[in-house]
Amino acid sequence: QVQLVEFGGGLVQAGGSLTLSCAASGRTFTRLNMGWFRQAPGKEREFVAAISWAGNRIFYADSVKGRFIISGDTAKNTVYLQMNSLKPEDTAVYYCAASPARVGRTGSDYDYWGQGTQVTVSS
Repeated sequence: QVQLVEFGGGLVQAGGSLTLSCAASGRTFTRLNMGWFRQAPGKEREFVAAISWAGNRIFYADSVKGRFIISGDTAKNTVYLQMNSLKPEDTAVYYCAASPARVGRTGSDYDYWGQGTQVTVSS
């Protein structure tokens, strides 16, 4: 089993920045592909960004491309999501996800999920 815990959510003004982190524990000797998803109130969960365990494959949703940066630190078993130029529409609960086998843009690509961290962007 792999446990994921997200950190770094909070309240920020539009145009500001915030960095989320997700720490993996448990079977961390497994090479993990990591993803970030988000879910706003009344909306379905949507893909944000993903990175392969080797860091050689990175994907972004069109809505965050050019503003968000995903990165990983395998030594710390941690993945980061640096969010810049935040907009009110980025307000959501952000979830970290992991998979030893796949890296993709859909929730079904991932086997493990964190509890989520709230990000609120005020206008």
